[in-house]
Amino acid sequence: MSAWSLGLAVVGVLAYALVSHGLLTQAADAPWAAGVLLAPPVLALAAFAWRTRRRALLALVAPAAAALGAALARGDLATVGLVVLLQHAGILAALGTAFAASVRDEDSLIGRLAARVHPLTPAMRAWTRRVTQAWALYFFALAALSVAVYATGSLARWSLLANFGTPLGAAALFLGEHRLRYRLHPEFERASLRDVLRAWRRPPACGTAR
Repeated sequence: MSAWSLGLAVVGVLAYALVSHGLLTQAADAPWAAGVLLAPPVLALAAFAWRTRRRALLALVAPAAAALGAALARGDLATVGLVVLLQHAGILAALGTAFAASVRDEDSLIGRLAARVHPLTPAMRAWTRRVTQAWALYFFALAALSVAVYATGSLARWSLLANFGTPLGAAALFLGEHRLRYRLHPEFERASLRDVLRAWRRPPACGTAR
C-alpha cells in the first residue's frame, strides 16, 4: 500500500466517522440511515473473516447482514440507535472472539500475520500471542463500554465513542505495541507499516485456515 493509498484510507475512515456522527445526531429516526451506517462496517467485518479464513465468523456475518437488509426493506427499523449499538458492540465482540480463539492455535492470529513478514523465533511467537490476547481484551472491553455508554441515554456521547473513540483507541494500541515491541525486544526484526499492510492483504496459506 502506497502513502497515497494509506492517506486515502485515513480520509475515508474520517469521512465515514463524520457522516455517521451527523446521521446519529440529526437523523436517528430515519430507517434508511441504518443502511448507510451499517453497510461499511459489516462489509469490513466480512472482508476480515474472509481474509483470515474464519469460516465461523463469516457464517455469522452473512445471515446477520441478510436479516438487516430484509428489515430495512420492510421498514421495520423505526429507530437507528439501538441497531447501530448492536452492530458496533456485536462486531467488537466478534473480533474479540476471533482473536481470543486463535490463541489456542499453534500460531495466534497476529502470529500468522507476522509470519508473512518474517520468520518467527520462539520469543516472537510468544510476543504475538500476548499481543493477540491484548487485542481480544481491547475488543471485549470496548464492546462492554459501548453498551454502558448507550445505556446512559446520550446517543451523541455514544456516537463520539463509536465513531471516533474506537478507531483512535485501535490506532493508539497499534502504535503503542509497535514502540513497546522494539523497546523490550530490540532483537526483533524491523517491520514497516507498509510490510504489515502487505502481509494483511496477502491471502494466508491453505494450511493455516481455521
